[in-house]
Amino acid sequence: MLNQHPRRVTRADVAKEAGTSVAVVSYVINNGPRPVAEATRQRVLDAIKKTGYRPNGIARALASGTTRTYGLIIPNIANPFLSSLAHSLQQEAFEHGQVLLLGDAGDNRQRELELINNLLHRQVDGLLYTSVDRHPYIELIQASGTPFIMLDRVDPALNVTAIRVDERAAAFQATRHLIEHGYRDIAIICGPREMLNTQDRISGWREALQTAKLPVREEWIFPTTYTREGGYQAASRMLEGRLPRALFATNELQALGCLRALSERDVKVPEELALVCFNGTVESEFNVPSLTHVRQPVKAMAKAAIEMLKNWNDTPELREFSFDLLIGESCGCCTKLTK
Repeated sequence: MLNQHPRRVTRADVAKEAGTSVAVVSYVINNGPRPVAEATRQRVLDAIKKTGYRPNGIARALASGTTRTYGLIIPNIANPFLSSLAHSLQQEAFEHGQVLLLGDAGDNRQRELELINNLLHRQVDGLLYTSVDRHPYIELIQASGTPFIMLDRVDPALNVTAIRVDERAAAFQATRHLIEHGYRDIAIICGPREMLNTQDRISGWREALQTAKLPVREEWIFPTTYTREGGYQAASRMLEGRLPRALFATNELQALGCLRALSERDVKVPEELALVCFNGTVESEFNVPSLTHVRQPVKAMAKAAIEMLKNWNDTPELREFSFDLLIGESCGCCTKLTK
């Protein structure tokens, strides 16, 4: 009967093949701490190739004090914005010789906690983290001594390192763009009210209306999940009452779900209802109609996040990035409309 589990090749096997000691093999593999004669080094390398030896990553991590891995914890990889951010972080980590381990919480706070514990147990060199409900497990990570960077807004009192876009300012600009079209009745589809980023986005929408001396109609605030289904359901509720003239959706997925609900009721965008959204990706450009959207600079943010982990000094830092409002067809810029 064939052996289904062949014995793992060890450093002792390499040493025997090379005719040297295990310590010398270790010096060659770890490039120190003691020098090895070139001829001996070559014999060890030839023996490694012949035996098929693969260094034990865990043992090397214990010896070097680094695992060459980072952990990334995000609410839901199905969100196009989060997947584009994860992709950029992975590419940037690779450029720095690091492997990025993804933890997808699936919008579940308990799973998020389990992922954090799992990654900390693996002794990752650092964590990149955005919480399901923006109430992160900061104390747990701090107690481990692991460097970490929050990828969104957190309570300033927590005094942690974070990168972010000013979401209140972004919501203000998106709403102001609708106002500049001449629209006066502007609703908002937002996330769950208890989330900090939802509060920021509602505040920006409200501030834009108040600055323009337009009414803020509480009945035109439609909280829902940051999903296509959530956008569909919120738009369906909106369609039960008086239709606003314009709408700010605080997430690209919500906007896409909203468009489906509007289409089913034959409400034309932008002719009857203008629409802008936050956290757009390339998906917004290829939708019909294309979505006017606020886009975050994910590549620049990823580059900064990885550099901050590599140069970690445990001094809290907030790095804020600018955003862009990319014009599509959904707001009416490309169509002549009556207000």
